[in-house]
Amino acid sequence: MKRPNLDDLVRLRRARDRMDRDYAQPLDVPALARQALMSPGHFSRSFRAAFGETPYRYLMTRRIERAKALLRRGDLTVTEVCFAVGCTSLGSFSARFAELVGESPSAYRAREHGEGAAVPACVAKIHTRPVRG
Repeated sequence: MKRPNLDDLVRLRRARDRMDRDYAQPLDVPALARQALMSPGHFSRSFRAAFGETPYRYLMTRRIERAKALLRRGDLTVTEVCFAVGCTSLGSFSARFAELVGESPSAYRAREHGEGAAVPACVAKIHTRPVRG
């Protein structure tokens, strides 16, 4: 696959930054592509070439990372966390969470997280980022 040119890469980084910042907002590929001045297909292909994963997977990984932090706090239900991170379907959220983390959101919330729960999210993200096998 052809690597994006410099102008496309700048626009792709802006779209990625928007996903990092606005993960809880309704975001979809057509809207992100419009912002990047690309067709949805070109945006998706270019994003994957630049960052190694599709825009959807990138966004869901951000959402699951944030969900893990909220679940570790323990003061929100799984449903509240689902909606707080921008997901609209509890079933899809739970399935994706289990796929990336290896356990259900309920099981993750219920188990002891020890001292790691007090670690700032920006540091925990490095060590707890969901990894696709």
